[in-house]
Amino acid sequence: MRVTAGHLGWAETIFVMERRHADRLREKFAEELRGKTLVVLRIPDKYPFQDPALVALLRQKLAAHLPLL
Repeated sequence: MRVTAGHLGWAETIFVMERRHADRLREKFAEELRGKTLVVLRIPDKYPFQDPALVALLRQKLAAHLPLL
């Protein structure tokens, strides 16, 4: 799935796995990101979709930001 301005419009906080993802969003959607928090989780983008190891890592990294997760 590709990110669109519509995806970012409703969000207060945007999470990305790698710094390069954040850089791409900033390049393409600078205006849409204004006033929003962009969090880099520092997870390598090397996992297959829905890999259990990735899901576990996401839960661990997101816990500080989403305590009810």
